[in-house]
Amino acid sequence: MTHPPEVVQVESPTERRNPNTTDIDRMSTADILAAINSEDHHVPGAVRQVLPELGAAVDAATDSLRAGHRVHYVGAGTSGRLAVLDAAELVPTYNVPDDWFVAHHAGGQKALRTAVENAEDKAEDGAAEVRESVKDGDFVLGLTASGRTPYVIGALQEAKRLGATTALVSCNPEAPEFDGVDVLITVDTGPEAIAGSTRMKAGTAQKLVLTAFSTATMIKLGRTYSNLMVSMRATNAKLRGRTIRILREATGLSEQECGDALTRADGDLKVALVQLLADVDSASAAVALDDADGHVRAALDAVRARAS
Repeated sequence: MTHPPEVVQVESPTERRNPNTTDIDRMSTADILAAINSEDHHVPGAVRQVLPELGAAVDAATDSLRAGHRVHYVGAGTSGRLAVLDAAELVPTYNVPDDWFVAHHAGGQKALRTAVENAEDKAEDGAAEVRESVKDGDFVLGLTASGRTPYVIGALQEAKRLGATTALVSCNPEAPEFDGVDVLITVDTGPEAIAGSTRMKAGTAQKLVLTAFSTATMIKLGRTYSNLMVSMRATNAKLRGRTIRILREATGLSEQECGDALTRADGDLKVALVQLLADVDSASAAVALDDADGHVRAALDAVRARAS
């Protein structure tokens, strides 16, 4: 009987052979899926371990956006594609300006669909990319499973030189630290089910980090009320229907009452919501929201305090 060769230790844990899956090619379909799923179960716990560091990144990004600056994502391969996806989805989900979150991917648009040879190996390309768009006061989040992708490292170092606050999401606790990172977020996902296939656990971890990071940032900026998306504007019939459903959920009022409030608010869901919950006119609701930097709860508290 032959035995699998000894697991070779390489520099990054994500590249090492996983002792739990050395016989995965002998397994049934059901067992293959069970083995992959078992490995995937490690990811949420690994992300939980870095919540303090992730919180520091959220606060830094929130401060940058409040001050009129931007958030940049920098990545390559799977990391870069996930970053592009996260940035793109924030515009329709939270009605943010399309330049608030900017994604930089090694190899450009072509690399989103096909691999571009050596795109991630040039630190100077990453530095040149951010030099054209990153400003003093921006926040730059780099993503690399290995923790040492030259394109990402070069971009972060240049961003730091330009006066940005920087953070790095890595899945390699053994990666050397380097100047240029203010917040290091190391998610220890361990060896992949298939050695080196970082689109698996490492990619899942980065997706969890990104969605938590951007969602928490949106919440801090007042783009939600409770757990409802309230920053959208009713610019078409589909969105009007969605905003009325959100208004009904938040207020308990009828479709007619919510529709009338939305009309008075000129399609602005937040204004309609403050109107209904605080029982004020749309002009007063708009002023309260403006004074509260768009936070519905703060606007409601202010209106109610003035009324008492």
